[in-house]
Amino acid sequence: MTAFTNLFSVFFVVCLVVPIMQAHGSGMDPEITSSHAVENYIRDWHVRRPVKNAGNTEALTRVTETIPCSVTMSVDAPWPTESHDLYHTGRSQYSTANVTGNELWRVQSDDNSQFLNTALISKDGIIYYGSTGGDDALYALWQNGTRKWRYQADGAIWGTPAISQNGTIVFTTWGGEGYTHAVKPDGTLLWKKKIGGHSSSSSPTIGRDGIIYFGNDDRFIYAVYPNGTLKWSYWTRDMINGAPAIGDDGTIYVGSGDHNLYALNPNGTLKWKYETGDYVYGSATIAPDGTIYIPSFDGYFYALNPSGMFLWKGYTGDQYAARGMALANDGTIYVGTELLRAYYPNGMLKWQTDVKGCLDGTVPAVSADGTIYVSAGAALVAVNPDGSIKWRKVLTSEQIYSSPSIGFKDTVYVGSQYHDSLVHSSLHAFGAGEPKTIKILRPTPGHLYLFSLDCGKTPQNLTYIIGSATVQVQTSSPEDIKNVSFYFGGKHVSVASPPFSWRMNQRYGNVLFQDDLTVIGYYKDGTSWIESIPIIYFHLF
Repeated sequence: MTAFTNLFSVFFVVCLVVPIMQAHGSGMDPEITSSHAVENYIRDWHVRRPVKNAGNTEALTRVTETIPCSVTMSVDAPWPTESHDLYHTGRSQYSTANVTGNELWRVQSDDNSQFLNTALISKDGIIYYGSTGGDDALYALWQNGTRKWRYQADGAIWGTPAISQNGTIVFTTWGGEGYTHAVKPDGTLLWKKKIGGHSSSSSPTIGRDGIIYFGNDDRFIYAVYPNGTLKWSYWTRDMINGAPAIGDDGTIYVGSGDHNLYALNPNGTLKWKYETGDYVYGSATIAPDGTIYIPSFDGYFYALNPSGMFLWKGYTGDQYAARGMALANDGTIYVGTELLRAYYPNGMLKWQTDVKGCLDGTVPAVSADGTIYVSAGAALVAVNPDGSIKWRKVLTSEQIYSSPSIGFKDTVYVGSQYHDSLVHSSLHAFGAGEPKTIKILRPTPGHLYLFSLDCGKTPQNLTYIIGSATVQVQTSSPEDIKNVSFYFGGKHVSVASPPFSWRMNQRYGNVLFQDDLTVIGYYKDGTSWIESIPIIYFHLF
């Protein structure tokens, strides 16, 4: 019977599976293989209208000299809000000169979660991030990646939370009743308020006086006192998804889907508004001289003076709209879409570089040494100030929708996600030091295995297993491993001692079944590491 089964399987491979492999692999990007359908106005950052690139900029008046940059931190923390500070410069006060692409750890959120915002770092080094996709929770991690606590929200946390001076974490929610939450540093609820009539995907910004500002799907901009009571609201003509930026004089700058950037006085009255060519779903950035930069879905970002007068506009591409900008110490403006572009403060293009992946709804981050970090496609990419690639690390098989953030000296964080039967998200930490990794040695990605025999590379660089294969992993420090867990097709096997391996030799679903093979290494100190590769598995009996 065994000989007959093997002979039949070989015949099946030649006559059926190989043609399926060829058809299956046709046109598939081997790096980014899948995505999830979510609300288009939150996820879809494609430019809506055809854009003609009429040069790098169009200007009425221009700044003709470089403005030195000296932004004062609003909160005593490495990364307390979206794009780092009240001005949304995306620039850290900490160096990452010793970060060489070494991933220290990665931790997985609970099942069925998506990571669509930015990790925050408090002044005591605690890392916070929110999740969506059914998990809908706020996570707090210690600096080594171990979980401190998890707070269950009542809606998806699309926007990046914000940390106040006293350590309170504030975030909005989307779906359900659309509550705004304030959580204490110990993970307990301070208050929860239903502010506005709808859900919010806007990231809140906390002003110098503790007032919390955010937008809502109901088209209002809200100002809320630190105790959760409403101070004022201002109506626009469309939804608000970006994070408000706050100037030195207290002016609040926020964009709306009605194509306008609004400048509001601290009392909630309109100071001025400026109409761009399309949706304004991203966030404004304020330069040290008061210039406001705002991206639009028309394929440009606009430079306005503090009075709302148009200065110039820079081209961002005709495929994706920019979510926001980052500013270097010398005033260079970084904006990413299908390319990463650098502009001088006078609006002239400095350079543009292909980071081998799109920035889809994410914003660059800049360290004190000038390195620019971007979430490009499925990778975290470090770019030198001259536009050359410093290093690139592929983290997943899917588009990354989390913007990078920078912690204390030589640490960089970014989230990612992948899915099989569920959606899984991870937070990755990069820095100097010894990583605690798990690496899948076998099966080799992109190879065909026939009854555990490695038959070599497949034409489409996809991994196929027919009959059986042994999954073998390598750990960086096996003596520190508590156990290694293997997941495929709903099957879970845990192995507690070397050699860390598992034999796949049964049917896990359909005859021809595709899923992610996932391996998680749990270390004795509470940290973990996760690795996944997509597998196409055939088992007849």
